[in-house]
Amino acid sequence: MTRHPKLSLFVSALALTLAAPAVAQDTAPPAATTEPSAPTTTDPATPASPAETSPPASSESSVPDASSAGDSAASETPTAPETATPADAAATDTAETPTTPADTPEADATAEDATPSAETAEEAPADTATETAPPSAGQTTVAPEGEAMPTAETAPTGTGDSAAAETPQSMARNAAPQPEVGTDWPFYGGDAHALRYSPLDQITRDNVGQLERAFVYRTGDMPSEAAAGKYAPETTPLKVGDALLMCSAMNILISIDAATGEENWRYDPQVSDDAIPYSASCRGVSIYTDPDAAADAPCATRVIEATLDARLVAVDTATGEVCADFGENGEVDLWDGIGERVPGWYAVTAPPAIVRGIVVTGAQVKDGQAEDAPSGVVRGYDAVTGELAWAWDLGAPEANKDGPPEGETYTRGTPNMWTAATGDEELGYVYLPMGNSSVDYYGSNRSEQENEYSTSLVAIDVTTGDPVWTFQTVHRDVWDYDLGSQVSLIDFPADDGPVPAIVLPSKQGDIYILNRETGESLFPVGSIEAPTVGSVEPDYLSGEQPVSEYHTLRKADLTERDMWGFTPIDQMVCRILFKQANYAGFFTPPSTDRPWIQFPGYNGGSDWGSVAIDPERGVIIANYNNIPNHNRLLTREQADERGLRPINEQSPGESGGSNAEGAGDPQAGSPYAIDVNAGWRAPGTGVPCTRPPYGGIRAIDLKTGETLWDTPLGTARRNGPFGIPSYLPFKIGTPNNGGSVVTAGGLVFIAAATDNLFRAIDIETGETVWEDLLPAGGQANPMAYEVDGRQYILIAPGGHHFMETPIGDYVIAYALPQN
Repeated sequence: MTRHPKLSLFVSALALTLAAPAVAQDTAPPAATTEPSAPTTTDPATPASPAETSPPASSESSVPDASSAGDSAASETPTAPETATPADAAATDTAETPTTPADTPEADATAEDATPSAETAEEAPADTATETAPPSAGQTTVAPEGEAMPTAETAPTGTGDSAAAETPQSMARNAAPQPEVGTDWPFYGGDAHALRYSPLDQITRDNVGQLERAFVYRTGDMPSEAAAGKYAPETTPLKVGDALLMCSAMNILISIDAATGEENWRYDPQVSDDAIPYSASCRGVSIYTDPDAAADAPCATRVIEATLDARLVAVDTATGEVCADFGENGEVDLWDGIGERVPGWYAVTAPPAIVRGIVVTGAQVKDGQAEDAPSGVVRGYDAVTGELAWAWDLGAPEANKDGPPEGETYTRGTPNMWTAATGDEELGYVYLPMGNSSVDYYGSNRSEQENEYSTSLVAIDVTTGDPVWTFQTVHRDVWDYDLGSQVSLIDFPADDGPVPAIVLPSKQGDIYILNRETGESLFPVGSIEAPTVGSVEPDYLSGEQPVSEYHTLRKADLTERDMWGFTPIDQMVCRILFKQANYAGFFTPPSTDRPWIQFPGYNGGSDWGSVAIDPERGVIIANYNNIPNHNRLLTREQADERGLRPINEQSPGESGGSNAEGAGDPQAGSPYAIDVNAGWRAPGTGVPCTRPPYGGIRAIDLKTGETLWDTPLGTARRNGPFGIPSYLPFKIGTPNNGGSVVTAGGLVFIAAATDNLFRAIDIETGETVWEDLLPAGGQANPMAYEVDGRQYILIAPGGHHFMETPIGDYVIAYALPQN
C-alpha cells in the first residue's frame, strides 16, 4: 500500500548548524551514486546495441527573475533470464506510432447547484509454506512461445488484429490511436506512455521568474469531523479540450474551464467517510472515447474513476451525467466476489488504465490487518458496458477468470496492485506494479503463487487477461517494498536502434530498464547476499536479492556516525538505539528479539509520484526519500496487550488516519504483529535519528544510467523539533511524496516536499529558478497544458495528513502574463 511516514519533521536552525555544512549543498554525482555494496553481476546481458482575481505568487515566497534566480530464500547462484519469443505484433516498427487526439465533446453544460467557483487563494486551515526456491536475482519469468504463464490460460502468440482474430470471445477492441500530450494532458501520466513530459516550451528558464497565478479553484471537498486527520487528495487533473477533469479526495468528479477555472459541472457519487482506508485519496481519473458512438452521442467520451468504496463510475465528459449503459446506471460494484464488505479494507485510490477498450483496475487492500484479507485480484471491464471481461486472480487463475463461483470469493490475502498501471495500446498489454501479500512482515504462510508474483511487475494481455511475463524486484518480500510507481514506456536509445522498453522505479531505489515485449532487463541485474540476522523465519528468506546495475537512488548503508539529533543528547540516544537494533545493511530482516532498522524505509526510494522522463534530452528526473524505518515484530501476547485488532473487528471509521501504516498493525493469522517507527523519529523531539538530507531529486542520463546532478529537495522552513517550524530557508532535503512534470522549456516543476513550496528547477543544472508558496501541502503530481496559445502549469495542493502538511481543496494554475 501507499506509505507516508509521519514526516513533517524536522529541523530547526540549531539542528542545521550542528549538521555538516555539506547538508545544504548540492551533491556531486560521484557521491550521489554511492553503491551500498558491490553486487555480483548475475545477468551478463548488455543493452541492445481568469477566475475572479488572479493573485500574484505568495508574498512569503521570493520569486526571482531570470537574472537573480541562480542565487536563490534460496541461495543458488542466479542465472540469466529465459529467452522469450516476442509476440508477433512486437516485431513491428519500434518507433512510436503517431497519435491523434480523441474526439471530445465540449464541456459546456451548466454547473450543479451550490458549487464553489474559482477564487483568490488563501491560507488553508491549518495456504501452507512452500518449499519452492524463489526466482534467481533479476530473473524474468516469461510465457513460452505459444503458451501462457504456468498459472494461466493459454495466451495468444500475437497481439493487435491477429490476436483479436484468434480470441473472438475477447471484449478487447483493436488498437486505436491515443490522444497526444501537449495542448492537452489526456492521461494521468501525461501521455499514454506515462512520461510526465510536456512538449510545450513557452515557459523557459529565462522567463519563468514572471510566472503568476492564472486562477485558483477550490473543490469544496474538505474533511468532515469524522474524516479529520485522514485527508491526502494527491490529485492530478486531466485536460481534454477546453476542460480540466478531476476527482476530489472523496471522489467528487468535477469539470472546470481550463483557462478560467470556472466550474462546468460536478458529480458526487456520495462516498461515505467510513470508506476511507488510510487516506482519502483520488490520484486521478481516466477518459475513454467509444469508437462506435457518434461524436454528439451521450457518453461518447466518458470519464471513468474508481472510488474509495470500490466502485467504477462513468459520466459524460461534457455534462457530468451518468453513463446509463455502463454497469448498473453508470456504476460497477468492485466488491463483487471480494467477500464481506468491511468499509476501508478494500478501496481504490489510483486511476484505472484503459487499454483497447478494457478498463483495468486493482485495489488497495489495507495493509497489515490479517492474512484472511480481501483478494488482490486485478480485473478488466468493457469500457462501454462495464461488463467483466476477465479477472486475474493469481491464486486461482482458471477457476476465477470469469469471476468466482456463486457463494465463493477471489483468493483471499493475495498481493494487490494499489498504484497506477500503464497501458500499452500497441502490444495490447497492461503493466501491473504489484504489491505484497496482505501481511507484509511475515511470509512463511504464503502460497507459492504469492511468492511468485509479489513485488513484481506483471505484464497482462488485455485481450485474454493472461500474464505474459513477470519481473520480480524483491524475492520473498518481508519489508513492504511493494512497487508503488507507475512505470513509463520509452523507446530506449540502444546502440543498434530504439528498443521498446519500460522504466521501472522501486522503493529500494533501484531503477530497471526492461524490454516491453519480454520483460528482460536491458542491463545486467546484480545479486547481493541478503542478511538473516535476527530473522524469525530464516528458512523462508531468500538468500540473495536482485539489484539494478543500471542505476540506484539508494545511498550507502547506515553507520553509527550517521546518527543525528537536535542536541548532543538526542544524538547520543539515537546512537544507543542504533547499537541496540539489528542492522546488517540493506535487506536486514524483521526481528522480534530487538528492533531492526530498515533502510531505505517503505516510502522509498521511489513511490507513487513516479519518475518524469524528457525523451528529447534523454533525461530521467527522479525524486526520492532517503530515510530509514525503525521496526519491531510483536508477539501475539504483546499485540493483545496493546489491543491490536484487524479492521474487520473494529467499528466503522475507527481505523486509518494519523498513525503510520504499520505503527501497530495486528497481522492476524500470522505469529507476529508489527510496529513501525516510520522515518525513525527520536523520542521527545520527533527529529529523525539520521542526519539530513532526507530526500532529494536527481537527473539521470537515460542511455547510460549515469547521474547528471543530484540535490536535496525541500527546505527547513516548516520543520523543527517538537513540530515547531523553524521558518529557515536552508535547503536540507525533506521527505517528499508526489512527482514532477518536465517540459520542453527545460524546466522541472515539483512540489512534493514538506515545505509547501512549488518550484521550478533547471533540468540542465538542478538549480531552483522559481518558487511559490502553496496554501496547502503539495503532495500531488503537477501537469502542463495549453489554451489559446498560452501555456499553463497546474498543481492541486491538497495537503497530506501524514506528511503533516496543511489540508486544502485547491487547484492552482500558473501562466506567464498575457501581455
